[in-house]
Amino acid sequence: MFKKFEIQGVHTVVDDKLRTYVTRKLGNLDRYVARKYRPAAHLEVHLKENKKKGDNHCICEVTLHLPKQNIIIKESSINMYATVDIVSVKLKKQIQKYKELHGTGKTSRHLFARLRRKSEI
Repeated sequence: MFKKFEIQGVHTVVDDKLRTYVTRKLGNLDRYVARKYRPAAHLEVHLKENKKKGDNHCICEVTLHLPKQNIIIKESSINMYATVDIVSVKLKKQIQKYKELHGTGKTSRHLFARLRRKSEI
């Protein structure tokens, strides 16, 4: 679970059921963040509901603050729960890209060492 986890509703009331759903879906994504970045990471969730006529009227905007980068994902859908599901999948992919970009390089070192050992044999 993220140390700082904020859920805000804009033009909508965030009830306990929705709050627990968002916490369950997005709160466990900290396991994909590298351990050295976990204490500094915090997540902000803004749930908005548009009153205009149209198909997409529920918007979920998630901002993940990490030490070297901020990840911002915005998605809209008919249902708030579906929007949270889509955002969680996108956020997981973005965290994995962040790990590849800002990782320690440990996996690539091990891979190159293994290739070197195989070529020597």
